[in-house]
Amino acid sequence: MTAAPTATEVASAVRSGTVRAATVLEGHLAAIDAAEAGIHAFNLVTREQARSDAAAVDAAVDAGHDPGLLAGVPVALKDNLCTRGVPTTCSSAILAGWRPPYDATVVTRLRRAGAVVVGKTNMDEFAMGSSTETSATGPTRNPHDLDRVPGGSSGGSAAAVAAGFAPIALGSDTGGSIRQPAALCGVVGMKPTYGTVSRYGLVAFASSLDQVGPFARSVADAALCFDVIGGHDEADSTSLNRPTPRVLSVLDDGVEGMTVGVLAEFLDGADPVVVARARAAAEALAAAGARVEEVSVPEVALALSAYYLIAPAEASSNLARYDGVRFGLRVDADDTVAMNTATRSAGFGAEVKRRVMLGTYALSAGYMDAYYGKALRVRTLIIEGFARAYQRCDVLLGPTTPTTAFPLGAKVGDPLSMYLSDVCTIPTNLAGHPAISVPFGTDDAGLPVGVQLLAPALAESTLFRAAAVVEAAAPDGSGRGGGTT
Repeated sequence: MTAAPTATEVASAVRSGTVRAATVLEGHLAAIDAAEAGIHAFNLVTREQARSDAAAVDAAVDAGHDPGLLAGVPVALKDNLCTRGVPTTCSSAILAGWRPPYDATVVTRLRRAGAVVVGKTNMDEFAMGSSTETSATGPTRNPHDLDRVPGGSSGGSAAAVAAGFAPIALGSDTGGSIRQPAALCGVVGMKPTYGTVSRYGLVAFASSLDQVGPFARSVADAALCFDVIGGHDEADSTSLNRPTPRVLSVLDDGVEGMTVGVLAEFLDGADPVVVARARAAAEALAAAGARVEEVSVPEVALALSAYYLIAPAEASSNLARYDGVRFGLRVDADDTVAMNTATRSAGFGAEVKRRVMLGTYALSAGYMDAYYGKALRVRTLIIEGFARAYQRCDVLLGPTTPTTAFPLGAKVGDPLSMYLSDVCTIPTNLAGHPAISVPFGTDDAGLPVGVQLLAPALAESTLFRAAAVVEAAAPDGSGRGGGTT
């Protein structure tokens, strides 16, 4: 891997006028040209629009204006974030060629901060997957080993940052879809508190779980991006109307006096090398002044079962809008019912169909209370279990994933095995809390290992303080960004 500049470095240089945004952009486009064919991180590279945006940043600097905190920083967007006039497909045939008439709020905020959008990244179809293999455009490959998955569902965004195609990318996290690929690709990935980042313009999978967050080459870059995209949005009814934690300013505050709980349930069943890395990160936090203890939240063992009732149920409702009438693919037939059926049969992939059918069944008459209603009660138990743990601990720690990146195709035919890839990340989504994955060394094959930190709602500042300490203690070769194999 070859080094590439961080977002913080790029923005500082462009704002000071020592580097041109156009020069930065061309360097990243060259990296894409050199390696994208083997990785397939992008569904679309928006070259000409990016060049126009970079020129506007340079013009602002020349005129003595400050373009913003992300001046000239190339940013990649997961292909479920709406971009005005630019195809947004969710990596699904049913949305092929659809061009939204508006930008997602996070996209607007990035552009106002001077960021330069370089393209839309590949993903599991409608964010349903853990390996970016369910995409209608084909799988993305892990830049650390092209025969392995990058994780999912935001695998294209994780791979883009790991490969040096962009210092920052946005993803969405419904059950771990930012943190899991971040861990497998050796980059930082952060899921905010539900409601702190606008979901307006994010194509919905499971509305009570989805949250937009950053991938980055460093904790500082992730903090910079979160400070830009966070904040109340009147266009999003789920947006919290209260101050969003600012995190960039607290990165150097350390963990002196903080209590860190090593979550026992996340260690059970994980590969020994992953467990060892998590324990080493705990030791690093202790050495930095934190009090470390092992804690148990038994309720998280129920999270996977509850999630795969709640999320498919919400997906069943959300995906009902793809009917062949209003937008996207339409397969003509003799009547409306036949047209709906033909359109969805042709437009949705196997995993999406599986989850929609599961969700529809869970919501059907006679079964809703037995399945969906019970899953919601389990969700409440998980929230209460975390609340008890946070009475003792400021943050919790454990592996992000139970294994490192697995080979392409290894789990495609075994959905349960694939779903277990998210066993350490799903509980946080059900609780609505923030969490971050930080690269922390590699396994014997040189594949990245991610360590996950969790915090209570709106405790992003505490979360980032701990993450900065873990990052500083990470072993050499932990994969903090850049370059291609």
